[in-house]
Amino acid sequence: MISILRRTFLAGTASLTGLAVSGCVSSTSAPEPLPLSQDPAYLSMYRAMPEERFPLPAINLKKVPDRFYRQQVDYPTSERVGTLVVDTQNFYLYLVQENGKAMRYGVGLGRAGFEWSGRAKIARKSEWPKWTPPDEMIEREPELEKWSWKNGGMPPGLENPLGARALYIFQGNKDTLYRLHGTAEYWTIGTAVSSGCVRLMNQDIIDLHGRVPVGTPIVVL
Repeated sequence: MISILRRTFLAGTASLTGLAVSGCVSSTSAPEPLPLSQDPAYLSMYRAMPEERFPLPAINLKKVPDRFYRQQVDYPTSERVGTLVVDTQNFYLYLVQENGKAMRYGVGLGRAGFEWSGRAKIARKSEWPKWTPPDEMIEREPELEKWSWKNGGMPPGLENPLGARALYIFQGNKDTLYRLHGTAEYWTIGTAVSSGCVRLMNQDIIDLHGRVPVGTPIVVL
């Protein structure tokens, strides 16, 4: 009889122990991480900029693949620190930093037939630049004549194709007519749509403009 009671007691204890253990296990799964388009750090990075000469609206990050958001990445390279490298295959612009790092920006590039590649330097920088289409572009699109050099170019503003900042690419003393510049059409980042220039989101070109001095070497691959 005592043996039977002991077995019953032990079985009950095991049952209670099981309940106690199972009660310590949470059945709630971990919350899903926020997509980068909702990450407060990126929302701040691409915020509205009312302090600009022409106030900039915030970027709608849902319209830009998150791999094109500005970020520091590992980037081992033989290029010296401070060099700009445009990776035309992957639509990235790298600013080479120390210790195998780089600041990476997403870019839009020229349509087929309008690309340029080589080594050059940044010879000039401009905030809210005027835009003057080259003669070859005016020949293709005569309606752009009104913005030619002789007519003073297109004034700066949100509609200007060069956006909030422009960095001018020269080989020696010769203007290549290619630019690193901003664009309000941020949804085109990661595509080939512009006539030869390298376009960044306005918030990114403002950041880059502040980091890059005149004379910076640039390599377009």
